[in-house]
Amino acid sequence: MSLAKVYRDVNLIRPVSYWDYSSVEIPWGKTSSYVVMKKVGRGKYSDCYRGLCLNNGRECCIKILKPVRMKKIKREVKILQDLTGGPHIIPLLDAIMNEETGIPAFVFPFIDGLDYIESFRSFSLFEIKCILFQLLEALEYAHQNGIIHRDVKPQNIILQYPSTASKSEDASLKDDREQERGERRYPELWLIDWGLAEFYHPGKEYNVRVASRYYKAPELLISLQDYDYSLDLFSVGCLTGSLLFGKEPLFKGTDNNDQLIKICKVLGTEELHQYLDKYGLELPKVYNGVLKEYPQVPWSSFINDKNREKCTPEALDLLSRLLQYDHQLRPTAKEAMAHPFFDEVRELVSSHTRMKFGGEEIK
Repeated sequence: MSLAKVYRDVNLIRPVSYWDYSSVEIPWGKTSSYVVMKKVGRGKYSDCYRGLCLNNGRECCIKILKPVRMKKIKREVKILQDLTGGPHIIPLLDAIMNEETGIPAFVFPFIDGLDYIESFRSFSLFEIKCILFQLLEALEYAHQNGIIHRDVKPQNIILQYPSTASKSEDASLKDDREQERGERRYPELWLIDWGLAEFYHPGKEYNVRVASRYYKAPELLISLQDYDYSLDLFSVGCLTGSLLFGKEPLFKGTDNNDQLIKICKVLGTEELHQYLDKYGLELPKVYNGVLKEYPQVPWSSFINDKNREKCTPEALDLLSRLLQYDHQLRPTAKEAMAHPFFDEVRELVSSHTRMKFGGEEIK
């Protein structure tokens, strides 16, 4: 049995009502309170629209769910309720259901974010550090509350540069003040789509058909079902590599089987077998005669003239720690936040997070 290194018993010591989403009663709001406008995104389980709340005139994001079991809907609602107010976690404003069709939808604040694919290569190393630190803050909060996200990927991250001007002052004046204080702007992050998130219970066997292919951790690809929070950290590693090397995605398999092969071509085949042996697992038969003996490739081989300035020794060290086969050896979100890679931004981002979301420093 594989058990989480941290927050193993969080849901054992809390009342059943905290994690038992089967008994959740959703207070459905009225669809007449909202106007659906432009479609802004789509996924496997939902379509997202820019909308307008008629009660207050504010823009919102309306996530219209595709046919799915009510149990899954209740789980997402319960998790969003439990994480309300957490750093960089998008808040649920309302849950509505069309009375005629029975189609449910969730309402969130509308955030006009950056296009990741167009932007990720242009982020400076400073911005990359700030982006990743905020993501780890969100995951640390979720993990310490007994919740695994299970679908960390660029499409579930919203990045937005903070507005530099208030209604009462000129933008250039405010920029000058920030420069005088030595402050540097960076994109603010929101972690969204908690539809695949789940409560962690030690020893429980979970569905391995979660996460998006390019961001799947090895344990999902070899069907290790008693996984834990460390699943999210491999996905963070994939995102880290993408940002550092300007390569999206980092591992691009044609299907789930090929995805593991793509990972092996970098992390090594012998290392995979060592991982399997440690946990008493067998390589799925589908890989017989397909998975070759690939040597481990150093991350420094991904460096080129375009990304050299971003690929510092500290950056590559963090990456190598996150992208490990053995989930027990990956750093926790909290440990990753303490890595020297973030020394330049830790105090700045932490203070901004406390100011924006309140509370003490994430512990």
